[in-house]
Amino acid sequence: MDPTNKPQGPSPHYSLYQREIFKRGGTEGKLPHFSVHPDELVESTKKKLNDRAYFYANSNAGLGWTDRANREAFYAWRIIPRMLVDTNVRDLSIELFGHRIPAPILFAPIGINKLYSPTGELVPAKIAGELGLPYCLSTAASNTIEDVAAANDAGALSVASNGGNYCQVRPGSDVKSPRFFQLYMGHDDEVTISLLERAWKSGFDVCMLTVDTWQLGWRPTDINIANYIFYYPPGTTGNEVGASDSVFMHKYGEELKEDSGKWIDSSVWHGKAHTWEKIPWLIKEWKRISGGRPFIIKGIQSAEDALKAYEIGCEGIVVTNHAGRQVDGAVSSLEVLPEIVDAVGDKMKIIFDSGIRTGSDVFKAIALGAHAVQVGRLYVWGMAHEGEAGCRHVMKSLLADLDITMTVAGYPSITRDVNRKALKHNGSGAYPRGEHARL
Repeated sequence: MDPTNKPQGPSPHYSLYQREIFKRGGTEGKLPHFSVHPDELVESTKKKLNDRAYFYANSNAGLGWTDRANREAFYAWRIIPRMLVDTNVRDLSIELFGHRIPAPILFAPIGINKLYSPTGELVPAKIAGELGLPYCLSTAASNTIEDVAAANDAGALSVASNGGNYCQVRPGSDVKSPRFFQLYMGHDDEVTISLLERAWKSGFDVCMLTVDTWQLGWRPTDINIANYIFYYPPGTTGNEVGASDSVFMHKYGEELKEDSGKWIDSSVWHGKAHTWEKIPWLIKEWKRISGGRPFIIKGIQSAEDALKAYEIGCEGIVVTNHAGRQVDGAVSSLEVLPEIVDAVGDKMKIIFDSGIRTGSDVFKAIALGAHAVQVGRLYVWGMAHEGEAGCRHVMKSLLADLDITMTVAGYPSITRDVNRKALKHNGSGAYPRGEHARL
């Protein structure tokens, strides 16, 4: 690949990461320390983590059929390559809630990252900042809201002298890279408001409410080892957001000293469902706090619920089944995406989540109408191997894969050219497992 005289477009030439790897191997004898093939990556992660950490990231609901359905759905859609198209400049950039980001990929909210690397969420927050991609912080994080915000900005600043992160944050914002706050809403409104105020003050300018996980799904591989870190000594990991919240600690600090599960059991996975009637209040409070910034719901799997979200005032939704971790035997996220897009795609932003592993997966989700996608397990697997370096390698590999896919398939623009005409559905055949060349 000739890296010289390449015309510059709105996105970096992510494809050059392939050449960088080849060149380093050929001239210095340095090879990647682990495989980024998704099947091999998840297997090698087993060797890097203890059982509790590995299964927290990889356990699925029940028999794992929803997780499998997520992957099989991608196999059923095939990309139609187009030839003799000028793809010398690819435009992977999109506009999302006022931010111009260089690729349609977000870091999904995943909790308790200290299970995978000692500094926890500071790792993916920094890498997201380097890449200019939105980072979504989970309420169940193992770092404070404020520390994660600082790491995200630090990541963006670290590349400022080397061309920057190709992200244009929304006008009027002081942040260096976009970041969103994922809310697990408990039943103490004062604590909820405190969390939202802290998030806004720290530059998280989109509120993402998760509605599919008031209660953790039945995950047998977690059950087998009683996998719930909050109840194990020293009883601090996973409580960082609550323990740093002045309102929560004023009201429940003494209880937290006696019961390390108080934060998670009352404010995160409390098992007491909210209903649609509560959402207008939450939207109103977020709008008041943020001056009108977007509110989105994560967990939508039907056109009916997507329309409800639009009707009550949401600016976006995340189409996700929580990566198959909540309802076993459920529909895959990808198979319901087209009908959701048909219902609300011209009215609100649609972010796709659940099952993304490759650049082709990103391409297919965008072609079916998503405006952007979230990835989660991929970056966790990467940071489990080598912390920042591992997370960076996996995410840069995904971006290179997407960029190269658009190049060789003949699609220059992710927004103009990638649509349903780029795909053909094939319902026959079984999703292959383990059928690839291995070292």
